[in-house]
Amino acid sequence: MKKNIAVIKGDGIGPEIMAETVKVLNVVAEKFCHIFNYTYVLMGGIAIDETGEPLPKETVEKCLASDSVLLGAVGGPKWDKGEGSKRPEAGLLGIRSALNLFANIRPAKLLKPLASACPLKTEITDKGLDLVIVRELIGGAYFGEKRTFTDEKGNKTASDLMIYSDYEIERICRVAFDMAKKRRKKVTSIDKANVLDSSRLWREISHIVASEYPDVEFSHMLVDNAAMQLVRDPAQFDVIVTENLFGDILSDEASMITGSLGMIPSASLGMGSLGLYEPIHGSAPDIAGQNKANPIASILSAAMMLRYSFDMDREAKDVENAVDLVLEHGFRTADIMSEGKKLVSCSEMGDKIAEII
Repeated sequence: MKKNIAVIKGDGIGPEIMAETVKVLNVVAEKFCHIFNYTYVLMGGIAIDETGEPLPKETVEKCLASDSVLLGAVGGPKWDKGEGSKRPEAGLLGIRSALNLFANIRPAKLLKPLASACPLKTEITDKGLDLVIVRELIGGAYFGEKRTFTDEKGNKTASDLMIYSDYEIERICRVAFDMAKKRRKKVTSIDKANVLDSSRLWREISHIVASEYPDVEFSHMLVDNAAMQLVRDPAQFDVIVTENLFGDILSDEASMITGSLGMIPSASLGMGSLGLYEPIHGSAPDIAGQNKANPIASILSAAMMLRYSFDMDREAKDVENAVDLVLEHGFRTADIMSEGKKLVSCSEMGDKIAEII
């Protein structure tokens, strides 16, 4: 099978982890007789430096012409002082919108070899930590009208409009329920319905969708309670569905309790097979160029691409199993290093995973 992949290396450690991800994908292609063609495009800080824009038009066009998109990481202190539309993060928001990727899928699973890195008590993690957060990605406060102005009393004031329509809520809820049917058949919807009108609409629409999935257990939870429950008893969750801002915060919390942000992949999906796949961690400029970064989250993001965009379940499982085996054999990058384990560089970790595949 032949697939065209747009690759955005991005900033900081992005190029390093992407090199290892492509290395692993090339081994997969050879083993399973596929052809992966890569088109490298610019986004983020490097795109600002070279084109003056965080998301060049050419990048959008080439991504739309591809079967899927891989992203390393964007951003860094160098570009923090520009106006919002000229910062690297604007490129990330822009590409999600341009590709109409409304659903962010972020798994949070505690791998057995890394159990000691989890900050939670053993009696909590022994019950299990294996959940998925389905986050609405192109609505809410991040994409609503933004204003900074001086009010009638002379006070500098800013506002961000959190806005949702019924169809936006319906489609993201369907993603969550369809995913739950393939897992443990439980969906928890997170909102702030005691305060926000947008959350009350969220509850109304999610109830309608839930009625079409009688075999899936469904419940609501306020976002502040959800933040507490994630560290108190994460085993109670299977699939969490929520809006953009809440999902951004909760998914980082869920990821941290697995032991390391460097281990968590994510997928951003729309109605078709085209998706954007990226690790959840940042560009880590403090270690960029030092061959210290952990490429596992990026490699696991590529596994999600194989599964969700290319329908290559066997290949995806091969990558995931290879990651598990490397960890079981005791190899660790610096961010997940512990006593008695074997420290390896970014490129060495990529080599180990590729060798096992």
